Amino acid sequence: MDFHFLLDPAGFSLSEGWLAVGLKSPYWTVLLAGLLNTLKVALPALLLATVLGTLIGLGRRSDHPLIRLVADSYVGLFRNIPLLILLLAVYFLIIQGLPVASQAWSFHGWIYLSKSGLAIPDLWSGQWPRQGYFSVEGGWVLSPEYCAVLLALVLYTAAFIAEVVRAGVQSVPRGLVQAGLALGFGRLQLNRLVVLPVALRAIVPALGNQYLNLLKNASLGVAVGYPELVSVSNTAMNQSGQVIQCVVLILIIYALLSILASALMGRWNRAVNRGSA
Repeated sequence: MDFHFLLDPAGFSLSEGWLAVGLKSPYWTVLLAGLLNTLKVALPALLLATVLGTLIGLGRRSDHPLIRLVADSYVGLFRNIPLLILLLAVYFLIIQGLPVASQAWSFHGWIYLSKSGLAIPDLWSGQWPRQGYFSVEGGWVLSPEYCAVLLALVLYTAAFIAEVVRAGVQSVPRGLVQAGLALGFGRLQLNRLVVLPVALRAIVPALGNQYLNLLKNASLGVAVGYPELVSVSNTAMNQSGQVIQCVVLILIIYALLSILASALMGRWNRAVNRGSA
C-alpha cells in the first residue's frame, strides 16, 4: 500500500483551523489540520460536558423537586435524541435563528453572536472583534459549524455523564453521608468533601467510555461541513483517488487517539483508587 501521495500538493484549503493550509500544502499537512480541528472541538466539549453533566447528575439527587424535575427532564430528552439529529437541529437553529453580522448580538461590545458565528477577543494577539456589515472581523471567530458541533456534543454527552455521576453518587455508603451531616457539613460541603471523592472511584471508569464516545462522535462534524478529520479525509479521497489509504489512515488515527485516551483515563482511575482496598 503506497502512501507517497501524502507528499503531493492537496489542491484544496480549509475554511478554519489552528494550522493554516493552502492549495500547495501536502496532503499530510491538510490531514494534520483536520486532526487538530477534531481536537479543537472535542477537548472543550469534553470539559464543558463534564461540568454540565456533573451538575445535572447532582441535580437528579437533589432534595428540591423542581431541580430534580429539570435534571430528570434533561436526561430523558437528550438521551433519546440521536446525536446526528441533534447536531442538525442545533446547526439550522443557529443559521435560521441568529441575526446577520450587521445586527449581531453584542455582549458589552467584546463578544458578538450572529450567523457568522461567535466572535470573542483573541487575548494572545490582543485583537478584539469588530462588527462589520458582512461579518464580524478581528478577534477569534468560531464558525457556526464549530459552534453547532461543540454545542451538540456538550448537550448530548452531558446527559450520559449525568447518569454516570448519579449512579456514582448513589453508590456512596449512606453511613458516610450521615457522618458528614453529623459533623455539620452543608450540602455543598458534603458533596465536595465526602460524596464526590468517594463516588469518583465508581465514576471514572464509566466516564472514560463517555469520553471515548465523545471523541469518536466528533467525526459527525462532516454532516454540517465542519473540517474535522473525516471531512478533510473525504475531500482528500476525491482529490487523490487514494480511497483505501485514506480510510486506513482514519482508522489508525482514531485507534491511536482511543488508546491514548484510554491510557490517560486508566492512569486517572489508578490515582483515584490508590490507597483504597
